[in-house]
Amino acid sequence: MRMGHHSHRTVTTLQGVTRLTLKVYRCRKTECARFHQPTRPEEEGGWALLHGEFGLDVIALVGALRYQQQRSIPQIHEELQRRGLHMAERTVTNQLYRYEELLTLHLADETRLRQRLKEHKQVILALDGLQPDVGHEVLWVLRDCCSGEVLVARSLLGATEKDLGPLLEEAARVCQTLSIPIKGVITDGQRSVRKAVASALPGIPHQLCHFHYLREAAKPIAAADLHAKKELKKRVRGVRPIERALEKRTDEEAEAIRGYCLAVRSALTDDGRPPLDADGLQLKKRLQDISDSIARVEQKRKLPGELSCLRQLVQAGLTATEYLWPAIEHAYAWVHQAAHLLANADQHDVDALKQKYQQLLSTMAQQHEQLGTLAPAVEHFQKVTTSYWDGLFQCYQVKDLPRTNNDLEHFFGTARHAERRATGRKRASPTLVVRGSVRVVAAGASRILSISAADLRPSNVTAWRALRQTLDYRQEGRRRQLRFRRDPQTYLASLEERLCRSGLPS
Repeated sequence: MRMGHHSHRTVTTLQGVTRLTLKVYRCRKTECARFHQPTRPEEEGGWALLHGEFGLDVIALVGALRYQQQRSIPQIHEELQRRGLHMAERTVTNQLYRYEELLTLHLADETRLRQRLKEHKQVILALDGLQPDVGHEVLWVLRDCCSGEVLVARSLLGATEKDLGPLLEEAARVCQTLSIPIKGVITDGQRSVRKAVASALPGIPHQLCHFHYLREAAKPIAAADLHAKKELKKRVRGVRPIERALEKRTDEEAEAIRGYCLAVRSALTDDGRPPLDADGLQLKKRLQDISDSIARVEQKRKLPGELSCLRQLVQAGLTATEYLWPAIEHAYAWVHQAAHLLANADQHDVDALKQKYQQLLSTMAQQHEQLGTLAPAVEHFQKVTTSYWDGLFQCYQVKDLPRTNNDLEHFFGTARHAERRATGRKRASPTLVVRGSVRVVAAGASRILSISAADLRPSNVTAWRALRQTLDYRQEGRRRQLRFRRDPQTYLASLEERLCRSGLPS
């Protein structure tokens, strides 16, 4: 190659504005595949992206401010202005997009992945999906449980076997390229997911999440508990008037009564998480403890009028709903026993554990009539157990195969937390799915890694452009939906025009 000409460009870095003079070379041999095509200096890629105005160090700073400090776009813009970097807020968003894309490519680098995975000598795949908006795309992530590395992340239009099969096959190809075997898979109990795993990864142990299993199996029991809780809360009304009567008093007796009122309100507003947290039983126990405490005070002295009213209020609620609790307590005892067996704290072998679990199911079937109207819940529990049975005990036979998929759920939670802190949104934004294949990965990695400009340097510009094109395609889909909401008639008219124009002879 010989130098063809000089090219100039200006790049803004954290150190200031730099004027680059680039020597562009061209091959003069006509038989060469790159005849007369320009070849730019390799060092240019360490400064900035092609056609980019800002250096990779600026992009790395924007990503750190966003995902390590959870700053919003206006706050990042203000910080860059303070450092002497002048750009529009929209440009800050664009640099954040480039950070997510480049970091995802860096994390997916084959050499890096091989070094990370060879330490564990195996891959345990965890698969789960994130869908903030019903009816829109679902972000599916395949993550290695051993190393914590994301192997594949894609936004798909559905969750059928045909959608998920290629995703699992892609992860299998990645592991095959890295010469790392897949030893197990952990997912929830969704039927399409099970079929996709069976077809794409035949013969590989497939563990079904114990948390999802118990939540599904105990759904009627949790519903009965929630109903009883609502009935109890209906009858414990009138705490506020008691507190208002004490507002102007500052004596010790008033403070103690106010403390009892706060305890009641705290019990009424506390919500747990099923299947193992029985909200209603917990509320009933706490109100009973409060009533018993007031009764102990009554044995020692005469109760003040406000405290006597509070006790009558609590006791009336407990008395009115006492017929609901025995069946719920009995049913939840079985649920907790099932959770204890699945935790396998006693380290039973698989056959012994299955036998004990079968004994529990037999006991439930024999005693289900004791639950009264809640008896059908036992049949539902056994039906769900039969459906999950083959995937409940794989984790005790494969080393490092987890029994729940909670780690991947927490991984999603990290991205949602960063999004919530930076944007103020309570729920995950649609952008988290549209750009989720890079955003979730970047949010998880930025929390534990220190990303430098050298890490963001793309080793394969073609792969970066392809990734960006895929993301822009999905973003354009969301833009079109917004245009339709704003002006349906204009949007439909443009589609009609395009279709009529496409039908004309060329």
